[in-house]
Amino acid sequence: MVITIIDGRSGSGKTALAAQLANELGARVIHMDDLYAGWHGLAAGSRLLERGILLPIARGETAHWRRWDWLAGDWGTADHAGPAESLVIEGCGSLTIESREHADRAIWLEAPERVRRARALRRDGEDSWWTLWREQEDLHISANRPALLADEVRHTG
Repeated sequence: MVITIIDGRSGSGKTALAAQLANELGARVIHMDDLYAGWHGLAAGSRLLERGILLPIARGETAHWRRWDWLAGDWGTADHAGPAESLVIEGCGSLTIESREHADRAIWLEAPERVRRARALRRDGEDSWWTLWREQEDLHISANRPALLADEVRHTG
């Protein structure tokens, strides 16, 4: 079992890299988008990853959680991951001081804001959430210094 964490700001390329690494490693991808409780949920998503997924797995237990349903605006389908599964976890807020101790590999992605915002706009079709999310990203980066926790920093833009 191998756990890889990929963190970075919105639009930095985390999802694409996660798919590539999961394919190479034969691992499953867990998206932080499924752990955020909406647009105000970055910090809560980090805690869910740390305490609800990584900690049980580290204890040799199966982790159980519910995925956020963005259309319904509420918690949706149940999910789980076992202690023998290799995982690639991607999303802003995934690389914290607490999550790092459970990861075999950690990557931080960097890209200029204009590049990231253009990618996010292409992906989502609108970016009305950009400022609200950037403020949460700033808090995460200030509290956890994920680039310093990472084994490698990649520039994607």
